[in-house]
Amino acid sequence: MGASPLKLSVRVEALFPGMALTAQMEKVAEAGYPGYEFGDWRAVDPRVIIAQAGRLRLACACIVGNKSVNPKGMGLCDPAERPGFLAEIATSTEAALRFESKQIVVLTGFKVPHLSREQQRASIVEGLKRAHDVVAPRGVTMIVEPINTLAKIEPLNPTGNNHADYFLDHTAEALDLLRQVKSPYCKLLFDLYHAQIMDGNLIETIRQNIADIAHVHVGDVPGRHEPGTGEIHHPSVFRALREVGFQGFVAMEYVPLQDAVKTLREVRKMVESL
Repeated sequence: MGASPLKLSVRVEALFPGMALTAQMEKVAEAGYPGYEFGDWRAVDPRVIIAQAGRLRLACACIVGNKSVNPKGMGLCDPAERPGFLAEIATSTEAALRFESKQIVVLTGFKVPHLSREQQRASIVEGLKRAHDVVAPRGVTMIVEPINTLAKIEPLNPTGNNHADYFLDHTAEALDLLRQVKSPYCKLLFDLYHAQIMDGNLIETIRQNIADIAHVHVGDVPGRHEPGTGEIHHPSVFRALREVGFQGFVAMEYVPLQDAVKTLREVRKMVESL
């Protein structure tokens, strides 16, 4: 195995669906990746997972702070849901520490029909400012994720909602909101799949905004499959991340068309060859 210029992680549910988390972690280690991340932390015993991570020498890159993409009663867009949002952030922050992680993914939730976009933007900013007071003392960073609203299906959940009503779908708006929050514990999760569909301009976005990007997700367009199956030239994007000195995790979150471990190894070799 060569020396990787980027820290690599795997969102395990996407690559290894239907497996227990401990088995998914074994696959991550088999592929030669140092990081793993997952969503439903409520369903597993952190003591078991931490022991497995120690055996496999894996780091938990992040967990998901919201219960869903549209967490009813605890979204960011509606001020009336702020108590629920803050309670969930507090719970997720403590969970992150139990899994020895310092990042939680934060999602805005769906648009609120009875509020203007400006009212919802203001609610998001205020909610994240209030959440800063929860996460900062614990040293946990919220990574806020824009999600595309154009794809007809969500490949990670093809029978579910395609997130067409998700509020935060453009990178530029996400960055603007984060800069209003002004917290070192509130950063951007830059998902290449979502960003390419909505905005493109991946490399220049990285170059101009790297100080605000804490985490990267990887999936090609269309279809959210492994790098090399679509229109994104991943070697150039990975090179841009290396050149700006990105220190966060670059996580694979795609639906593999081939054997998952094989695709992960191919991406790892791509990164190591930069």
